Amino acid sequence: MHTVSIIGFDGALASAITGIIDLFRLAGVTWARIHGEEPEPMFRTQLLTQAGAPCRCINGITLLADGSWNGDELPAADIIIVPTIGAPIADILARNTGLVHWLSRQDASPSLLASNCTGAFLLAEAGLLDGKEATTHWGFSNQFRQRYPEVICRPEKLVTVDGDIACAGGGMAWWDLGVYLVERYAGPEVSRQLAKAFVIDAGRTSQAPYSALQAKRYHSDSMVLKLQDWLDTNFAHTVSLAELAREAGLSERSLLRRFKAATGDTPNTYLQLLRVEHVRHHLETSRRYIDEIINGVGYEDVSSFSRLFRKHTGLAPGAYRSRFGR
Repeated sequence: MHTVSIIGFDGALASAITGIIDLFRLAGVTWARIHGEEPEPMFRTQLLTQAGAPCRCINGITLLADGSWNGDELPAADIIIVPTIGAPIADILARNTGLVHWLSRQDASPSLLASNCTGAFLLAEAGLLDGKEATTHWGFSNQFRQRYPEVICRPEKLVTVDGDIACAGGGMAWWDLGVYLVERYAGPEVSRQLAKAFVIDAGRTSQAPYSALQAKRYHSDSMVLKLQDWLDTNFAHTVSLAELAREAGLSERSLLRRFKAATGDTPNTYLQLLRVEHVRHHLETSRRYIDEIINGVGYEDVSSFSRLFRKHTGLAPGAYRSRFGR
């Protein structure tokens, strides 16, 4: 029987706490019940708060705690999970310095540490992710990168695992995190049964299909913002680095440095993302032919753009329309 500690705090996302507790509690149970077999529970869970008091989640639901993460009256955890931050991230970090300090000491413990979505900010604030690969919600990835430049941020990934630290991406990725952890601790067969019983698509690996380009504007460099506005209008044309440098009034080297620092991408990659985002929008909202949409963003080679589109979204254009089109 493995012990899982879920960390509760005011302003957390309730479903990221209760949902993953359900997954662990019912691993080895639901599948057996479906098939008329004797359940074999694999995990015990405990919701821990600073003083063992209830935590009030962002949706107004109050959850009772099993104890305190600062105490030693409960079993030591094999897995410690930090759920999604639902309230403003900076406020949660400022109000939970004790938790951050406690998490920083867990680096020396044998427990596997995990976070869901923006819960990665608490692990990073504790210094646990420096030099490690991690993921968080795509919409907060630039904020994460700016605050924690030593972390190798992979917002395109749904789940990252680096040593004994696992991170999951967007808000409902606790499904994927839970299934992964069940497989790691209880084996692939129990994990497959759990995914089937809960009707979970266990094959997801990327949150790229859900990301939005707007996250690339989470910065304060006015020159780069102005250049992004210009690219928003001219993305369908052939644009050279020299032309962008003239538009920005910078040398090509300075432009590359500032654009990369502000957005995390080179101008050329950002231009590709603009084109991908434009095609995504039309695939979601129109019934125009795919070739016509791709030609409209300046690509005559449809197969070349399709490869680019798959690289950034994880799906071919036709598959993307089937999943997200209206």
